[in-house]
Amino acid sequence: MTAITKTRIESIDLLKGLVMVIMALDHVRDYFHYSAFMFDPADPTQSTLPIFFTRWITHFCAPAFSFLAGLSAFMVGKRKTQNELSAFLLKRGIWLVFIELTIVGFAWYFDFQFRTFGLLVIWSLGISMIVLAALIHLPRTYILIFSLLLICCHNLFDNVHFSGNVLWSVVHEQIFYKLSDNTQLLIGYPIVPWIAVMALGYYFGALYDKSFDSKKRKKVFNIIGVIAITVFIVLRLTNLYGDPKQFKQYDTLSQDVISFLNPSKYPPSLLYLLMTLGATFLFLANAEKLKGRIVNFFCTFGRVPFFYYILHLYLIHIMALLFAQISGWGWQKFILSTWIGFEPNMKGYGFSLGVVYVVWIGTILLLYPLCKIFDNYKQTHKEKWWLSYL
Repeated sequence: MTAITKTRIESIDLLKGLVMVIMALDHVRDYFHYSAFMFDPADPTQSTLPIFFTRWITHFCAPAFSFLAGLSAFMVGKRKTQNELSAFLLKRGIWLVFIELTIVGFAWYFDFQFRTFGLLVIWSLGISMIVLAALIHLPRTYILIFSLLLICCHNLFDNVHFSGNVLWSVVHEQIFYKLSDNTQLLIGYPIVPWIAVMALGYYFGALYDKSFDSKKRKKVFNIIGVIAITVFIVLRLTNLYGDPKQFKQYDTLSQDVISFLNPSKYPPSLLYLLMTLGATFLFLANAEKLKGRIVNFFCTFGRVPFFYYILHLYLIHIMALLFAQISGWGWQKFILSTWIGFEPNMKGYGFSLGVVYVVWIGTILLLYPLCKIFDNYKQTHKEKWWLSYL
């Protein structure tokens, strides 16, 4: 039974590590690829398949990690009372929101004036934990119903808009909101349906209990994954429901592929979550017995995701400053006042997709030793309470 438990944990760490590594690819693209400053990589009329798939593969990261955060919360709860878990989730959620607005925010912009505050992925994880701190007091069935209702039904409100209403935007609409003449708020990750994704992960955490048969878990996850992706394909082809950005057919197959595989992420539509979480379930179903050096490599990142996340943002941005200076563009251009893709002074800058992949691989290789050291420290100092917040 101990061996099974270890394999189970490694499969979860493996997926966490994979999404962490893949996520960095998109962030490197943001800072290094010429197209990032010219057009949306998912625009069928301007993008290419290599550019699109460099972006598309990273779509799986945020849903998978949010789901796994909920699943991990359930596992932590097996070592705590319900009230202790609730307090932990509340404190960690508040901590993550604070980090998003300070340390993470500075990493994106390197702007001491803090002219843009972003409510992005770390914020969504923090808010989701705060909500989950309350939800765990409900019966598990109610948590499942809550999750499915938000995931499946929130697109009914796609055409509901309240101009200038920041509260509604926080709930369900991506927007730039002007706070003052020099300061703006980027609401990139509205809380609905992200809070439901983490809650869904918490619900499925029970399937990793020692009393639950691993073969049955594999079967359940495979069935859910296949159904989710099948429903995604049917709804995407028919445009019946589930996404405000409908699938359109263009003049070429590559444009059709881009349009078909590009459901809305901000906020994540039902189709986006069917596509990404469907793949998440399939991976979890079939990765429990994977072993080897490659698995161990990715698991290292998966065991220290927050530590890695902070480091990778700063490293990528620092390298972008160096590349800009070496190329004659000037490092000052990377002191950003707004989101990098919308920075008007960046048009005309950037490198080929090959350079993006080289920088991405270099980033991962540079960070691996640091993550390995920190992972070993965490494993040998489990008595230090503050490590659970990193």
